[in-house]
Amino acid sequence: MFNDIGPLELITLVVLAVLVFGPEKLPKVIQDVMRTVRKIREFSESAKQDIREELGPEFKDFEFEDLNPKTFIRKQLDNDELGIKEIRNGFDLKKEMAEVTDAVQGRDADTSSSSSSSASSGSSGSRIDMTKKPESPRDERPPFDYDAT
Repeated sequence: MFNDIGPLELITLVVLAVLVFGPEKLPKVIQDVMRTVRKIREFSESAKQDIREELGPEFKDFEFEDLNPKTFIRKQLDNDELGIKEIRNGFDLKKEMAEVTDAVQGRDADTSSSSSSSASSGSSGSRIDMTKKPESPRDERPPFDYDAT
């Protein structure tokens, strides 16, 4: 319950409690707090039990911790009925990004070999390499549009 409270914080709380309630009243206050915590836990457990009974026998293995998305996903990954491990292992982000980078920079070996083979075959329907920049003559300037400026 108090997993995230460190030793220094615990000592600070104890000193603060002694200063606020005094050493005489502190045991009674601790008993009252513990009694309240027990009542809340009992209420919570009875509510969980009532919900399990109302859900019926199909949900006899239902755990309320499964409602937490992280717990649900972790449990599903352990079961692996959905094949998520195969999907995760089959997807190599570095390889995909390298292929995209090579395609953008025009260094794709598959595209260059396929375009050279189609050009060497002499077919009239040769493919256009979309990864290369279109060649424009160096001495010719693009037309100037007076309306655009």
